[in-house]
Order: sequence, then C-alpha cells, then structure tokens
Amino acid sequence: MHANILTIAGSDSSGGAGIQADLKAISATGAFGLSVITALTAQNTLGVTSIYPVAVDFLREQMQAVFEDVHIDAVKVGMLGGPSVIEIVAEFLSSLTCPIVVDPVMVAKSGDRLLTVDAVRALKKTLIPLASLITPNLPEAADLLAVSKALSKDDMMKQAQNLLKLGPKSVLLKGGHLLGDESPDLLINFDTTKWFESERINTTNTHGTGCSLSSAVASFLGQGYSIGEAILLSKRFMVGAIENADRLSVGKGHGPIHHFWNFW
Repeated sequence: MHANILTIAGSDSSGGAGIQADLKAISATGAFGLSVITALTAQNTLGVTSIYPVAVDFLREQMQAVFEDVHIDAVKVGMLGGPSVIEIVAEFLSSLTCPIVVDPVMVAKSGDRLLTVDAVRALKKTLIPLASLITPNLPEAADLLAVSKALSKDDMMKQAQNLLKLGPKSVLLKGGHLLGDESPDLLINFDTTKWFESERINTTNTHGTGCSLSSAVASFLGQGYSIGEAILLSKRFMVGAIENADRLSVGKGHGPIHHFWNFW
C-alpha cells in the first residue's frame, strides 16, 4: 500500500511551487498526494501579481472532507496566509499522531511576501509547536527569530538551536542562501545534530525547491523512514531535480525544478 500524504498550501498558477510542486514531489517519491488549498495565487516565474485567500469556512470543509474519508500518513504544511487560517489548520492537526512537516513559507523566490507579520506570530504560537519538523531557509529563520540572516555555519547552529525552542520536535535549517560553493543543511533536535552537505548547482531554475523538499520529506516520513533517512532521500531527489531543471523550458524567470527527472 502506498502512503497517503496531505499537503495544505497555496496554489501556484505557474505549476512550479505550492500545491502543484507538493503533489509532484509526493508522487515522484512514491506516495499518493492529497491537497487542501489555502489560497490562490496569480503568479509566474517572474513574480506574484495577486493572492486570493480561500474562505475560512471552505478551508475547514476541505479538511473535514479529507480527514473523514482518508487515512493520512503524513502532512506537509506550506503557505497559509492570515492568522485565522493558521489557527484553523492548527486546530485540525492538533489531534493527529502522524508526522507533520511545516515549511514556513513567508517570501516567494521573487521576493514577494506571502505571510503577514500577524500570521508569523500565529504560526509561532499555534502551528510550529505541533510540527514534527520545520524546514525554514535562512531568511525565514531570521524572520521567525527577529534576527539578522545567518552568514555562516556557526550562525546557522545558533539559530537552529533557538528555532528548536519554539517547540517543534526537529528543525531542518536550509543553508542554500549562504555564500560559496557549498549548500549545507542542518538537522537538529534534542538527540541529533547532523549536517547534510551538498555542492551548489549552477542553475537559475530553482522555483519551488523549498516546497518540494518539505513535501518529499513528508512523503518519506509517511512511508516509515526515520527523519534522518527521509532527509537524506529527499536531498538525493532534490539534487536530481535541480540538476535536470534546465531540461525544462518554463517561463522567463526562475523556472521550476524537474520533479520527474528520474521518469522522463
């Protein structure tokens, strides 16, 4: 039987990030993807032009429809929007025992802000403490902690330790924004500190990398892998997806990664 992985996130009309990227990553890593859409966006590889939040009542109906019928093996949470959305999602997830991966999506690749300041506070108070794993990049970590962006691995270690104090079981702090040829990610929890090192891949087609990585991790966790194994397998998947991104020709800006690089 294949694992059922639910993604709760916003839609990306260009297909490279958000719900679309999540479902591709979940499928490409061997699980069945279900979705609850929190917002519609008008965007392409050049930027976000409009965000249309889903009505809170309809958001609740989507979650009820899924949970009443389908056994969920893991949940990935991405773009949420306002505090009321975050609180309702947290309310539903609070009764689950399966892994919950929270990707605190705050800013799009283009620089457009996707999460309000009030929503960041709600995220820290209600949702992050429920997470089995949070997967912030360096700007998101700085935003969550109200500090300057990490500039070194030492900075990353300090910030990851402080993120753990917000209540998640584990933190995967992604170092892709560090300068240099390396792109180190740091996993930290109360038992483990582990670096995942990888070389930086020379491509501008990286739209949806954060969404895809967190979804792949949720997929592997839902299939029964340990958190270390899930991250390692997800990193391998992402390296292939980024290395093969230039095989696609989508848009004039930051194009998407190639989720199905191993299939076609």
